[in-house]
Amino acid sequence: MKLSRLILALLCLLLGAFARAEPYRIVTEEWAPYNYQQGDQLTGMATDIVRAIMTLTGDGFDITVVPSMRSSLVLMNHPNTIMYSMFRTPEREPLYKWVGPIAEESIYPYQLAGAATPVNSIEQLRQAPQITTRHAGLIPQVLEAQGFTNLDKSATSSQQLYRMLLAGRTGLIIGDTDAGVAYYSAQLGIDPGTLRRVPVALYRSALYIAFSKDSDDAKVAAWATALDQLRASGELARIQQRYARPMAYDRLP
Repeated sequence: MKLSRLILALLCLLLGAFARAEPYRIVTEEWAPYNYQQGDQLTGMATDIVRAIMTLTGDGFDITVVPSMRSSLVLMNHPNTIMYSMFRTPEREPLYKWVGPIAEESIYPYQLAGAATPVNSIEQLRQAPQITTRHAGLIPQVLEAQGFTNLDKSATSSQQLYRMLLAGRTGLIIGDTDAGVAYYSAQLGIDPGTLRRVPVALYRSALYIAFSKDSDDAKVAAWATALDQLRASGELARIQQRYARPMAYDRLP
């Protein structure tokens, strides 16, 4: 009896050690300039930060790009999963374990600089014929929660937002941070001064790295410590600045 209990205890320890040693899976989505494909390379501000963290922690986890509607589902339904970059909201708070922030961001609407009626207030935004955003995701959810009833959720990508605005198919768009607007403007060849930022921040939050709830607390703490080291050394700020400046995208194909 004692021998069988000892064997059972050893088996439990071995299984526990195997579970802890199981590698983590990192998922991200296409959302420039934080995480995006450039040719066959995955790059972006958050990607560089995650890789810098893994250099410090000694991790070498694979990163997989998944469609935006699947990324949060993968994080919620698969063990040992890490996702970046994610806005940390009250609704999401209890669902994951968090490391960050990796960036503080605000999201503004944009219109053409030559628009006949410059929009300058939230009242004008509510009364606008339409505000075009992507068909799904956090931003349309936030705007609907704020009572906006004039949303056009027909865009399936960020690029489509800007093309619709330039073609006159909409007068207002919202979906990207200022760094994102700089990236897509460079990618689509939009001349400086073509777009005008409406001076109303409709969303402010911080971007984080999210771990699935089953993740080992020691692993989460190690990543948090590594991020603190990047912040203290100035490397975090250097990475952020590389992607914050519009000239960082001057050489995009």
